Amino acid sequence: MAEISPDHFVDSVLGYQKTAALKAALALDLFTAISQGTGDLEPIAKSMGASARGLRILCDYLTVQGFLEKEEGSYKLTGATQTFLTTNSPAWMGSIVDFLAAPEMTSLWLEDPVSFVKKGGSTGLANIASDNPVWVKFAEAMVPFVRPVAAALAAKVAAAPAPPRRVLDIAAGHGIFGISVAQAVPHAQITAIDWQAVLAVAQKNAKAAGIAERYHAISGSAFELEWGEGFDLVLLTNFLHHFDRKTCVALLEKARRSLNRDGQVLAVELVPNEDRISPPFPASFAFMMLGSTPSGDAYTARELEKMGDEAGFERVSVESVPPTPESIVSFGPA
Repeated sequence: MAEISPDHFVDSVLGYQKTAALKAALALDLFTAISQGTGDLEPIAKSMGASARGLRILCDYLTVQGFLEKEEGSYKLTGATQTFLTTNSPAWMGSIVDFLAAPEMTSLWLEDPVSFVKKGGSTGLANIASDNPVWVKFAEAMVPFVRPVAAALAAKVAAAPAPPRRVLDIAAGHGIFGISVAQAVPHAQITAIDWQAVLAVAQKNAKAAGIAERYHAISGSAFELEWGEGFDLVLLTNFLHHFDRKTCVALLEKARRSLNRDGQVLAVELVPNEDRISPPFPASFAFMMLGSTPSGDAYTARELEKMGDEAGFERVSVESVPPTPESIVSFGPA
């Protein structure tokens, strides 16, 4: 019989300390410093102008949490830490803490969680407000998280029998999905819609990717602007989950009207299984939406299929993209 213990409860209540430890380590670039040295904290502390005691306690805590290993007083990185949390790694993901653990985000869940549970939603981050600077922070911080699924989406698009020439990227944010398609399909022209301040980030990324001349920005609300017609591909990446089912169907209908006869919509979503408790990350994402949106959710494949059918699409398919937690959802003709 397994021992009954309160450890899991207490550890969960203290979850904010894990966030604090990672924010400190990333701000100090501690993981990169350890990877470049012997694991002895004295020279690292000296180079940072930091307390050796403070670094020792932080590193011990990070070891307990599985981010470091310790042997005879020296520290070394785990494989995952080396890959994702050192700034000299091409897979570095540290910037996402600037959005996911931003004060605007943490306050949503810690200040009054009872409120959004009782209401079934939250005013959250004003998801369709034009003047919320948190979406610029999102665009600047979240590229490393989405880059792998953006690459998978672009490869899927490029492998199609007739790759798209005109692509519409709705709520483009950082622009990486449309930019990745443009890199994979040399003739593709990308039209991105988002708020002006956010599009400035996307345009900067497009220039860095060498596709600025094929990247066209239209500022404004995806709900108020006319999207135009004749597109081969409409991207709705990490967007549908912010809204209720009725709004998602309306967005998909608007996307369908913007397509040519053979065009398709590609969405990227965190899709839980029908039991809604697996896989862990997509299943937990519904709570993210509960605390940060009025009526958003993590939709199952069956729910997405029904939305697509109601919006007039003949075919809907959901394809997971391991090792990422996300899925590509295709809406198109038969």
